[in-house]
Amino acid sequence: MEIILLERIEKLGGIGDVVTVKNGFARNYLLPNNKALRANDANRKLFEANRSKIEADNAERRTDAEGRAKDIDGKQVVLIRQASNTGQLYGSVSVRDIVDALAEDGVVGVTKSMVELERPIKSLGLVDVKVKLHPEVAVTVGVNVARSPDEAEMQKQGIDVIAAMFEEEQAEAVASALEPDSEDEFEDATPPSDLPVEAPAADEAEEA
Repeated sequence: MEIILLERIEKLGGIGDVVTVKNGFARNYLLPNNKALRANDANRKLFEANRSKIEADNAERRTDAEGRAKDIDGKQVVLIRQASNTGQLYGSVSVRDIVDALAEDGVVGVTKSMVELERPIKSLGLVDVKVKLHPEVAVTVGVNVARSPDEAEMQKQGIDVIAAMFEEEQAEAVASALEPDSEDEFEDATPPSDLPVEAPAADEAEEA
């Protein structure tokens, strides 16, 4: 389908560009979200008549987004989740979780459609997530998924908590292997000096 873009769409073009896209993409996303118009004669005339206003409105939204970007870019949110000892989550972190975490941290106006997450987060660690405040303004938000606030702080400092935990377990195993036998075993053993001296046999006593 041929369409006229009403805003910049990544990998497609900018305002006013006439491009060809798959019918489903146009019908399910671009047209219902007012990001494009069908490229027919009536819409071409409509667009040209309103081009100045469309571009002015876009510039205003871009300026607003650029101002907000300064406070959001590089921000890190912490999400506490249960996970196995291998770091796999019992569940996952979704776009909604990230939006809610940002809202709790005072970042308002970020919607699910602005967060670009290729797939849900299913393991512990730090993940950089792209947030598009405007078609031409994107920021990066850090998502710190941990089992506790302490682990989140460790990850923030660049420590791999799973690797650190594995190393600690290995160290404990080695220390346990090197420990002497238990004290009980030593207590049960009778010192040689305390062993009873056997009396000589009768034949040996007569010979003596």
